[in-house]
Amino acid sequence: MWILGRRTIWEDAFAGRKVGGLYRLTRRAAVLLSVLILIATLAHPASARRYASVVIDADTGEVIYGRQENAQRIPASLVKMMTLYLTFEALADGTLQLKQELKVSKRAAGRAPTKLGVHPGKTIAVEDAILGLITKSANDVATVLAEALGGSEPKFARLMTIKGRKLGMKHTKFRNASGLPNRRQRSTALDMAVLARALFRDYPQYYHYFSTQQFRFGKKVHKNHNNLLTTYVGVDGIKTGYTRASGFNVAVSAKRNNRRIIGVIIGGRTARSRDNHARALLDEVFTKLAHDEVASKAPRRTAAAVASPQTTSLLLAETNTDRPIDEDANWGIQVGAFQKFAAARKQIHRAASAAPSLLQGRRVSIIAVSDAGRDLYRARLTGVTEGIAHEACAVLREQDFDCVPVPPK
Repeated sequence: MWILGRRTIWEDAFAGRKVGGLYRLTRRAAVLLSVLILIATLAHPASARRYASVVIDADTGEVIYGRQENAQRIPASLVKMMTLYLTFEALADGTLQLKQELKVSKRAAGRAPTKLGVHPGKTIAVEDAILGLITKSANDVATVLAEALGGSEPKFARLMTIKGRKLGMKHTKFRNASGLPNRRQRSTALDMAVLARALFRDYPQYYHYFSTQQFRFGKKVHKNHNNLLTTYVGVDGIKTGYTRASGFNVAVSAKRNNRRIIGVIIGGRTARSRDNHARALLDEVFTKLAHDEVASKAPRRTAAAVASPQTTSLLLAETNTDRPIDEDANWGIQVGAFQKFAAARKQIHRAASAAPSLLQGRRVSIIAVSDAGRDLYRARLTGVTEGIAHEACAVLREQDFDCVPVPPK
């Protein structure tokens, strides 16, 4: 069941008004239908049985959205998150050091691709092994770490399963450190979300590795397989995975308005459809959280206030990064006014992506106004200096955005 608050997501979505004998869909219903279309393309008959997804609150662990989230699936390289968890644990307790060189065994060097191509008898630094797992999803260095920490990969896999149980992963059995095919290696979307949350919660000092976009090893540069890092504002990790049997998997963490959520999708038909589906789910959950927060804080509006075009109420304020705030950064920019909240929000993130060096990480403000009986949503980015406001608008206008610098009140 998909759960959003007290009602199911379906009850929430289809509580529309009856018009001419038919029910008019709410905006949420339209979003959900688009999600279903994505699911339909994501999971054709051959892959429907392997699909599962979940979105949880990173602070509380609460399940906000779920579909087959407790069904056992093939995790593929999402398994490497546990290898990294145990590696971070060893770094934290001093068992390993980032610059420590680990020996590469013949077994490790012989692992199936993808891999870094380390040679037996050579060594690799722990930090390079971490980056190799995160960007290249290298199977050879997963075995290197497993042998260093467990003595052998089978012994390390048992340690992985034991740790998973302690973290609350009730339905997971690990059989190797990489996620390479093993018919007895199973997990669930929810268990993988629990693991992703534990990585952020327990080892924040190492979490920054998950946002690494590329990694140079030897003469080669390896690009991170997680394309959501560069295509969805607020995403800062965490891991992708793929085998022919599992389909395309991803665990992703994103932060907006000081709210962090973690999503997991297993069984995507292609990397593109998986990523599109992830973006749709994250959008839906962030919109829901923002609306819930506004509903709990916003004062009731009187009839007189609704009639006044000057009356405004803050509907959303979110920050995408921990950008330091300048004391003089009390200007903003407005990039449009829209009849729909979702359109205003979309335009803001389009603008931030169009001028990332100036705007990503700025505070987002969507303000409702009533003008001549018509509700509008003003889309603004705030927390900039006067100079940056004018510079950002100049950059955006060159890209056909409507942009107006907004001085402090």
